[in-house]
Amino acid sequence: MRHQKYLTITAMIAYITFINMFIPLSTDLYLPALPEMGNYFSASEFLVGLTLTIFFFVFAISMILFGPLSDKYGRRPILIFGAAIYTAASFACAVSSNIYFLLAGRFFQAVGSGAVITVATALIKDCFRGQVMRKILAITQALGVIAPMVAPLVGGILLTFIDWRGSFYLLTILGAINLTVAFLFCETLSERKRYHGGILNSLTLLLEVGRKKYFMSSLVMFSILSAPYMAYLSASSFIYVEFFDLTAQEYSYFFAVNSAASIAGPILYLKLKNLISNVGILRLIFFVSMLSGVLVLSVGQMRAIMFLLAFLPFTAIGAVVRPFAMEILLLEAKENIGTASSMINFVPTLFGSLGMMLGTLPWSNFVDGLGIIMTTATTLSIVLWILIKRGKFGAARQSASDIT
Repeated sequence: MRHQKYLTITAMIAYITFINMFIPLSTDLYLPALPEMGNYFSASEFLVGLTLTIFFFVFAISMILFGPLSDKYGRRPILIFGAAIYTAASFACAVSSNIYFLLAGRFFQAVGSGAVITVATALIKDCFRGQVMRKILAITQALGVIAPMVAPLVGGILLTFIDWRGSFYLLTILGAINLTVAFLFCETLSERKRYHGGILNSLTLLLEVGRKKYFMSSLVMFSILSAPYMAYLSASSFIYVEFFDLTAQEYSYFFAVNSAASIAGPILYLKLKNLISNVGILRLIFFVSMLSGVLVLSVGQMRAIMFLLAFLPFTAIGAVVRPFAMEILLLEAKENIGTASSMINFVPTLFGSLGMMLGTLPWSNFVDGLGIIMTTATTLSIVLWILIKRGKFGAARQSASDIT
């Protein structure tokens, strides 16, 4: 690992994990308060859901912009800038007087998050290699699920003491902690490895990454599978609170149990890598994803517990997809790691934003809508994999990243 004056290897792993928690914290923490926010602002479910959708859409665009900039200026200045913007925007959300001011705050929260997450992914490739990198990916993913598991519980507890603003005040504090550590971080990208062209020309690095057909097709294939979970994220409070008539606190328990299934994902990923091939892992991912979608459609409406059990397999296998996909894609990326990292994060987020919009459409009920999204997304991903197998998008650059 490149020398850090103030942060040990353990501290770096903890910091990268903490950074990766920002996205689930920024969304899951205030999920129990969504119905209350709708009443407070006299806003529709769609408009309140837009606070999630706009976050993920702008977050995706932000990553695309800051990836090349981190290759040009280094990781540290982008990290500090992102943390500062995020902290200020979180405070703006907390003091919002109307839904549109809140949406503006979420916009800038997303800008800061995009910068921070792009750097976090690049740091994994900057600092670690081989088996160590694989373990770091699993560790950060495993610890990262603490955020979506704990966040709604904390959000539900906060609602018993303070209104929806409490979640954003807490995000402000966490943003300030991130900013403080960012100032202690030492640069990991040497001058020799940086892009030395102009600012606008640095954005052409995106085109270079985009021309890598195998990389991009594999990225899209994995990214499609992120849409159903984000659809669940945007619709879950309405499913549990309105469809199943649970309280906000009860909803937070169900949400936390589902998130806890993510803990098994990275552990399972490490075991599967030692037992079966990449193709075997991918087939398992497709099978479990489709099975879960069918279960949601068939038994998900019966009771809240049945919906939870039907969706749990998708949550668990989704936690396998994330470290698995990231390893495959990072191995394919040989240069301009910041730009490649921005693409690795951008495309899943883009599909996730689409999933969020689809999740809150006026379905006859949100449970059926989610089941349709799950089965459709899995089918599309399988079709794309078949095309990749047939060589329509070239071949992997090295055997370790081959999924055919």
